[in-house]
Amino acid sequence: MTGNWLILETSDRVARIGLARGASVAGTAELDSARRHARDMTSTIDALLKAESLKPADLTGVMVSRGPGSYTGLRVGLTTAKALSYATGCELRAVDTFAAIAEQTPANANHVWVVADALQGLVYAQQYVWRHEGWLAANQLQILNANTFAAGLAVGDWVTGPGVSVHDAQIPPANPRAVEAERFSRVASVFAVGRRLRPVTKEELFSLEPLYLRGSSAEEKAKEPRG
Repeated sequence: MTGNWLILETSDRVARIGLARGASVAGTAELDSARRHARDMTSTIDALLKAESLKPADLTGVMVSRGPGSYTGLRVGLTTAKALSYATGCELRAVDTFAAIAEQTPANANHVWVVADALQGLVYAQQYVWRHEGWLAANQLQILNANTFAAGLAVGDWVTGPGVSVHDAQIPPANPRAVEAERFSRVASVFAVGRRLRPVTKEELFSLEPLYLRGSSAEEKAKEPRG
């Protein structure tokens, strides 16, 4: 792959931003939850570009993590990516966060489940299988009861993702866990997956939303019966 690529990973409490030149990540930066706002992200992106003597117009494209994950963080990342793509005309590639996490699974694994906590005893879960072309999704992202998910694991299935630490007690000992440092999506993994994707179309650009099977906590609260 050639060109200059901005990479935005905002699904976690810590937002990660990267800049790739050609096939290699040239620079990265992190924003903690207290600074994960559009204005902070914009200034950090500007600093990464200036460090490589680049301008936004020099970007070949933007790769952005679309979730699931922190609803607010994902919205900030996607809004920033969409604005840059629209303003500069560069490509936009939307990367499933779980696909990037699966990319970090140990080489001796053939099947891995990526899980994240969905609150109230639920988990987001999706299985990936190793094929010659890389890790491929074996099913659709779903929300499951944590106990139901754990009971359905096959012996030897690996488990990874930010939900492992929350639901570790329910996951059988026979299922290997990825080490904690590999359970969160990294810039390099978003880039690796994004390189295999097609860019979104102009029509898709405007309708692109976080991959979230239910609304934000504010939206869920608004649906609760009043009185």
